[in-house]
Amino acid sequence: MSFFGLGRAVTIDLTHANGDTQRTASVKSDRGASEVLPVFTTNETIGGTVHLSPAPGKKIDHLGVKIEVLGQTELYFDRQDGHDFVSLVAELLNPGELQGPLSVPFEFKNVVLPHESYRGINVRVRYFIRVTITRSYGGTVTQDFPFVCRLLSVPPEINTGIKMEVGIEDCLHIEFEYAKGKYHLRDVVVGKIFFLLVRIKIKHMEVEIRRRESAGGGSNTYNESETLAKYEVMDGAPVRGESVPVRLFLTPYDITPTYKNVANRFSVKYYLNLVLVDEEDRRYFKQQEITMFRHEL
Repeated sequence: MSFFGLGRAVTIDLTHANGDTQRTASVKSDRGASEVLPVFTTNETIGGTVHLSPAPGKKIDHLGVKIEVLGQTELYFDRQDGHDFVSLVAELLNPGELQGPLSVPFEFKNVVLPHESYRGINVRVRYFIRVTITRSYGGTVTQDFPFVCRLLSVPPEINTGIKMEVGIEDCLHIEFEYAKGKYHLRDVVVGKIFFLLVRIKIKHMEVEIRRRESAGGGSNTYNESETLAKYEVMDGAPVRGESVPVRLFLTPYDITPTYKNVANRFSVKYYLNLVLVDEEDRRYFKQQEITMFRHEL
C-alpha cells in the first residue's frame, strides 16, 4: 500500500517467514468480503520480513521504524472502549534516511495469544502486525497486516448424551436424544426423535443450531442470537411410535468454539433447538445448550 504526504510516497509490505507453508484461513473482512489471512496459535514465533520502498527518485527522512504485534477486543456499540490485551513492539530502523528499497527481518518469539480471533454481531477480537514509519513532517505512515489466531481445545474426557422431552398435556409427547453434548467444529450431530403421543397435526419439524452472543456488562450488556443452520427432520404428520433419525453435519457452517467470558467482555454459547410447526402455523420449541470445541487448527 502506498502513502503520500507533501509529494513523498513509500510502500510498506510484509512477508511471513514460513512463506508458502504458512497456515492460512479464509475469513470475512470488515466489508463482508472474503480474505485469506495467515493463521497462528499461541506460543508460536511470529516472524518475517518488512519491505520498505520509497517512490522512484524519492528519499524518505524518518525518525525510526517500529513493528508491533497487537491483539484487541472491540465492542461495536462502544468504539472508544477498545482494549489491547497483546502489545509487543520492536525497533526495525533507527532514525535516518530511506534512499531506496530496503527489507528488514523481524521476529517475535513464543508470542502468547490468549484469545481466538472472532467477529460477532456486537464484538470482535482481532490481531494484526503494525508497521509504523515515524516522520517529523509529511505525516507518520502506518500499515496494518491482520492475522488470525486459533487455539486448540482439550477434548472432553466425558461426553455424555442428551435426552429431553417435549410435551403438551394430552396433546403431544416427544422424546429426543443426541449421542453427545460436546462437538468439535467438523463433527456430526447424530440423534433420534421419538413420537410417544401425537394428537395435534404437525406440519413439519426441524433442528436448528443457534448462536447466542452476550457482549458488554451490567446495564450495557447486549444479547444477540442468530440461527446458523437448519435441518428439516420431517415434512408431514408423524404417527405415534414413529422414530426419526437426525444427522446434521457441522462442517459447512460458520461455527466457532464456545467462548466463556473472553477478556471479561463477551461470551458465545451454542444451542440445539427443536422446532415443531403445526397446521395452524403455531410453533413449539425445545432448546438445549451444547459445547463446541476446536480439535484442529
